[in-house]
Amino acid sequence: MTRKIDSVAVIGGGTMGSGIAAASAAAGHPVLLIETDEAAAAKARDRVLAAATDDAERHAINNRLTVATSLDGIGAYDWICEAIIEDLAAKRDLLSRVEALRKDGSVVSTNTSGIPLSTITAALPQRLRRDIAVTHFFNPVRVMRLLEIVPDSDTSADTVTALADFGRHTLGKGIVHAKDTVNFIANRIGCFWMLAGLHKSLPYLEQGLGVEDIDAILSAPVGLPNTGLFGLIDLIGLDVMNYVGANLAKNLPAGDAGLAFTAFPAEVQALLDSRQLGRKTGGGFYRVVKQADGGKTKEAFDLLGREWRALRPVTPPQVDLLADDGAGRLAWELLGETLLYAADLVPQIADDIVNIDRALRWGFAWRRGPFEFLDDLGPHKVIARLKAQGRPLPAMLAVLERAGADSFYAGDAFLGRDGGWHAIPTE
Repeated sequence: MTRKIDSVAVIGGGTMGSGIAAASAAAGHPVLLIETDEAAAAKARDRVLAAATDDAERHAINNRLTVATSLDGIGAYDWICEAIIEDLAAKRDLLSRVEALRKDGSVVSTNTSGIPLSTITAALPQRLRRDIAVTHFFNPVRVMRLLEIVPDSDTSADTVTALADFGRHTLGKGIVHAKDTVNFIANRIGCFWMLAGLHKSLPYLEQGLGVEDIDAILSAPVGLPNTGLFGLIDLIGLDVMNYVGANLAKNLPAGDAGLAFTAFPAEVQALLDSRQLGRKTGGGFYRVVKQADGGKTKEAFDLLGREWRALRPVTPPQVDLLADDGAGRLAWELLGETLLYAADLVPQIADDIVNIDRALRWGFAWRRGPFEFLDDLGPHKVIARLKAQGRPLPAMLAVLERAGADSFYAGDAFLGRDGGWHAIPTE
């Protein structure tokens, strides 16, 4: 069967649902947006229209948008996207009601950031399990390029193709194909980096560095976003990161390196307990303070002294992750170990390194993906370092060594887990 998506029904008009609805309507397609009651529906409509880039687009989106409080109309739509809260029972209940109302051949997706699809669809009818996949958009939907598509073992190939075609050609997304594992690709690796970083940064804070020093080392010199580690967590929110950690603790496979970091260190847990969550509460690791003269100053939080202080100006240093100096050791601890973690996740979370690299570049705005980072460092230098430490080689570094390759990428080809070279798929 060849399926084509021309119309979209989105269930849930929160941040993600309204973003998906806005993107689909802006691309020229009729959209049905469903909320629980009239008040929620009105707010959802406002969120969708607020995503317009100008008045003309706002008018066009409004003409293509229908807002409702009932599921009754979903039978007329080609793609039904569930975008409600991250609650397993709620998703299962809703999808069972969707299944009773949708038309044959319609495509269904659940927009979840970390719940495995097989868990959501357990005990749901075979027809739905064949026609459903995860569509994991990143927020804000109209800005972030990444769209992870995750099938279950029952999902048909044409379901994945229909969602990928619509995402790539209609919504302009970069499509990444992920396995049905906890947190998929970008969040599995990106959240390992953040949660592990909260633990691994503490010895450097004890040596006198501040959060701004660590963020300066990790951002421009290393190739991560300007927020660095602590600034990014402030943007996301400590409460969200706590939820992520709890989900990982329940769903990571036994022996996974991430299990050591799913709970916050005591110093960070104290921030969560005091509801010092980040930007949403006016401050987390950083805050902006208004002055009496109308000006603003930025402050950093001293995790060890538990007090706010003036933000120190920092000149980002030159950083070599393999160098035996302060900046190099810190960068290796906070990023290098994440690269090794990623190198051990093929084929667990993705079939190839290309999907992993694209997920981190498109979803977390890394300048290079993990395997591109390793190529810049020199994979054999990393291998030598690990052997000198008596550490086992992560799966893909072992593949590279056995293949006698010097890098993970060469021209328009990438190194596969079979040790052979394969053409890099077009973006």
